[in-house]
Amino acid sequence: MPWALLGILLAVCAVACAVGFYKFVYFLSIGYGFAVAFGGVAVFIMYLINPTATPLWILLIQAALFVAYGVRLSGFLLVREFKNVTFKKTDVAKDTLAKNGEKKMPVFVLATIWVTVSLLYVAQVSPMLFRYDNAATDWIVPVVGFAVSVFGLILESIADKQKSAQKKVRPDMVATQGLYKMCRCPNYLGEILFWTGVFISGITAYATVGQWITAVVAYICIVFIMFNGAQRLEKRQMARYGENEEYNTYANKTPIIIPLLPIYHLNKKK
Repeated sequence: MPWALLGILLAVCAVACAVGFYKFVYFLSIGYGFAVAFGGVAVFIMYLINPTATPLWILLIQAALFVAYGVRLSGFLLVREFKNVTFKKTDVAKDTLAKNGEKKMPVFVLATIWVTVSLLYVAQVSPMLFRYDNAATDWIVPVVGFAVSVFGLILESIADKQKSAQKKVRPDMVATQGLYKMCRCPNYLGEILFWTGVFISGITAYATVGQWITAVVAYICIVFIMFNGAQRLEKRQMARYGENEEYNTYANKTPIIIPLLPIYHLNKKK
């Protein structure tokens, strides 16, 4: 394992997601996008400083994908956060915050989350680092992986845009049109596809058991996180729309995250 390079990548990802100390959810949202983007750039800089036999264009495309992913995610979340901040300045929001209060997490808890997510983000970017460090020269498998990642990135971008547009028209109902006819969480599907592509792109570059374990664990974690996110989203939707016949009809016939896979619910229905 290239421990020194992994250590550098860890430092970069840790600094990039340290925004979570301002608000802990940023560790898993805005800081996540920052860490992926800067992680990809960091590996590319490593290559420029100390080139290997790996083709430059392979690492350039991979870095560009990570940057595009990070900019899209963090940019989308920052815009949404700005709108939330604007709302919090209203009298209604101030009254709500005054009643509920805002609890701050202990520093040691924040530090634990910070270290944990930083390690995860390093593992997610590691396929690119392993390809560079192992001087892998093949290009067919990486290009296939890049194509899957691009498709996933486009899918989740369109899904987010369609959801925002539909919620403006019908704020009292979940998005059901466009990609949401295919599955109820196409944005999560896009996320899974993006990281599936990243994992595929490194298959021919993993040289040791440790590298395989790192890449596989990172991939399993992101798939688990997406399904867990879909489960929590469904729980919130059931609480809000559970008595809505239109919602129930839609939810009962539309797969929750994987099209054509007849898994319609991740929560037990009463």
